[in-house]
Amino acid sequence: MANREVGKPSLAALFMGFARIGMMSFGGGLAAWTRREVVQQRGWMDEQQFLSGYALSQLVPGATNVNLAVFIGTQLRGVSGALACFLGLTALPVAIVLIAGTMYLRSHGAAPWFSVALSGMGAVALGMNLGLGVRLSVDNIRRVGPAVVIACIALGIGVFGFRLPEVLAVMMPVSLAIAWWGRKQ
Repeated sequence: MANREVGKPSLAALFMGFARIGMMSFGGGLAAWTRREVVQQRGWMDEQQFLSGYALSQLVPGATNVNLAVFIGTQLRGVSGALACFLGLTALPVAIVLIAGTMYLRSHGAAPWFSVALSGMGAVALGMNLGLGVRLSVDNIRRVGPAVVIACIALGIGVFGFRLPEVLAVMMPVSLAIAWWGRKQ
């Protein structure tokens, strides 16, 4: 756990931390990089705070990882922290995408390496997200009920091809009931 910081991070530290996340995770895997930077490396939040913010970020409209950056910034430094995290996360990747897109369009699609690079980034992003899911599950799911919910959602969407809203309409009440029953125990 290198670089663990004590106390409230500065706005510059938030901006630079999220700029690092944005650049290291270019092509995907943002949640995994964010967790590594915020929880493991810097110690700005503990695991439970991060998971709560990640869950909330998935529920509200918008890009989950941008929502997560705004949540973390707000928790650590208020509105100015949210702005620092948002700009740190998005400014450099947006500039790179605009430059790369312009280069691609000017070459009229004659750069086959570009498509290969994008395919590779997609595979890396998928692997990082899968790894994060497994790590968070192993670290935080200690009962059979939540594991069954995860398995049902993965099978419903990934194997049987049900749409996300259909699966959530069934599994959210089941998950809430399991959580409620688990607390009563």
